[in-house]
Amino acid sequence: MAKRDARKQQRSGGLPRMVRRNRGAILVVSAVVVAVVVGYFAYRAAADLPGTKMADQGNLHIATETTPHEPYNSDPPTSGPHLPYIAPWGVHTRPISKQLQVHNLEDGGVMVQYNCECPEIVAKLRDIVNKYDHFVVLAPYPAMKSKIALTAWTRIDTMDQLDESRVRRFIDAYKGIDHHKR
Repeated sequence: MAKRDARKQQRSGGLPRMVRRNRGAILVVSAVVVAVVVGYFAYRAAADLPGTKMADQGNLHIATETTPHEPYNSDPPTSGPHLPYIAPWGVHTRPISKQLQVHNLEDGGVMVQYNCECPEIVAKLRDIVNKYDHFVVLAPYPAMKSKIALTAWTRIDTMDQLDESRVRRFIDAYKGIDHHKR
């Protein structure tokens, strides 16, 4: 009898009968705890992303700037119909059309735009943008309501006072992330 009990315990991995019975419950509880912890950290990571999340309007290519398309859901735009080419990365002294901006965003770009006669702010923005050799564009945007706007694919942040760390944080969070639908 003792031999049979020893063989039985050996087959069960040496675990007492009560632990063997509850092994399934322990595994389920462990899986739930892990899922809750992972979900919490994923939620916190998403909640800490800079800017406001906008609905994704897709990435349809259009032929020209005057091709009719649905209106953008933000100004400046953060996604939607766009031209099949991009604006060069870096500093621009003329506004960039909305349809061109969006393709830069889709390709992992961040737009830093301003609407003011404020050479000191533009100089500081230029210094920030020049630290990045790709994926960032600085340009005037005379039609917007705020003084400064930062846009990335489905993200926007606007401000009326320059906050350099906020600008850098936005750029670093989103530059280089490709958004082509596969």
